[in-house]
Amino acid sequence: MSVTTIRLQPEVESGLESMSDKLHRSKNWLVNQAIREFVARQELEQSRWKETLTAMESAAHGKVVSGQAVHAWLESWGTSHELSPPQADK
Repeated sequence: MSVTTIRLQPEVESGLESMSDKLHRSKNWLVNQAIREFVARQELEQSRWKETLTAMESAAHGKVVSGQAVHAWLESWGTSHELSPPQADK
């Protein structure tokens, strides 16, 4: 495990100290947890952005699903004749 030194603003330090006491966890644990969650959230945002760019490129090439097909699919949900998800127009 590596060691990293950080400087905290006084209000962050006091909040961290308070939360550490309330949760009966070390400040180190709280900081690691916060960074872990931040990194996971950033990775998810990057993944979603890549998916968005791919979808925009597909749409630019005319690969889209018609609104009518989407509405028909949604209206079939929960019925005995539920449709499969519509496919992009070729």
